[in-house]
Amino acid sequence: MSFQTGLSGLNAASRNLDVIGNNIANANTIGAKVSRAEFSEIVAASTIAANGRTEGIGVEVATVSQQFTQGGVNVTGGNLDLAINGGGFFRVTMPDNTAAYTRAGEFKLDPQGNIVTNAGANLMGYPTTITGVATSSTLQPLKLPTGTPIPANATTSITAQFNLGATAPIWNVPLPPTPLTTYGTSLVTYDSQGAPVTASFYMRKSANDTWEVFSDPTSAATATATTIATLTFGVNGQLLGSVPASPTLPLTSPNPSIGTFSPTIDMTGATQYATAFSVADLKQDGFGPGDFVALKIGENGVISARYSNGEIQAAGQVALADFRNVQGLRPSAAGSWSETAASGQPVLGAPSQGKFGALRSGALEESNIDLTSELVNMMTAQRTYQANAQTIKTQDQVLSTLTNLR
Repeated sequence: MSFQTGLSGLNAASRNLDVIGNNIANANTIGAKVSRAEFSEIVAASTIAANGRTEGIGVEVATVSQQFTQGGVNVTGGNLDLAINGGGFFRVTMPDNTAAYTRAGEFKLDPQGNIVTNAGANLMGYPTTITGVATSSTLQPLKLPTGTPIPANATTSITAQFNLGATAPIWNVPLPPTPLTTYGTSLVTYDSQGAPVTASFYMRKSANDTWEVFSDPTSAATATATTIATLTFGVNGQLLGSVPASPTLPLTSPNPSIGTFSPTIDMTGATQYATAFSVADLKQDGFGPGDFVALKIGENGVISARYSNGEIQAAGQVALADFRNVQGLRPSAAGSWSETAASGQPVLGAPSQGKFGALRSGALEESNIDLTSELVNMMTAQRTYQANAQTIKTQDQVLSTLTNLR
């Protein structure tokens, strides 16, 4: 009996050494979690004595569990390096289309613009609008438009904030009349193909507290053909109203097929104070085509892509997954885990929401393996192996003594 007891101890100690060796080997593996061999006593019911007590007949490794405590966060500076500060796993789709879960955030871009792991698994996330609002709860591979430029966006609205001098003379009182270009401004807009079109508009004081807005400075005498709005100001210098309420500025594209397009002008911020004419703000909502330049990932997982035209657009949101019983996950290849019946089905969500941790861009989560502790455990396991071998040796000596009796 003692031979089998000692043999079970050798097997258990050997497997424990395997687990410890694996921990030591992965001490520098990103996202790795420490494993622990858990033992249980073997008891044979047939050896129970009359007093209800029994001696065990050996030991076995009941399971090898993993400890999913937080590892240290190491700043790397890589824009596609991601660390989860808190709970959750990255959801990835392996090359064989199976789902896997990992804490290793060493992501790369493949030639098609997909965000992938070193093993070629696609990082999964949610589609978003260009402002970063999720549009669906269905997971999809995260992909950046690195191949072709993003399409242009035609200018549809212009916002202008300016001050018109309250002491300015009415345009036709001085002789010659005040040139129409005296109070004017311009900005670059874009047609539907992204071609730049300069938009200009000019103001002249037609009466006290009344200004007319024009799109063409060439007809300085009357400019009635190019009138786009009439602005009226109150005694406090604030804008009382505009006729029409939503004026439009006719612009001509360099492409005859596009022809004329007319963005609206919001001049609600216009004032008439007794200071010089000045433009405080002038902006429009269009832009030309642009190539992908760089990206940034926020704590909430939203991927912001920056383009050569100066635009910053969201290109998706990283998804995280968690489980009711993370100990039930099955380790698989490339530092990932797979769902099992024991772990339960994954709960999906966005970073920084609920029980999910926040993402740290430009950083990686180190393994939670304490190398010093593992070396001490290895020495203990080695002594345990030697002790079990000594048990077998002693039993052999006892058996030899018995067989040599005369």
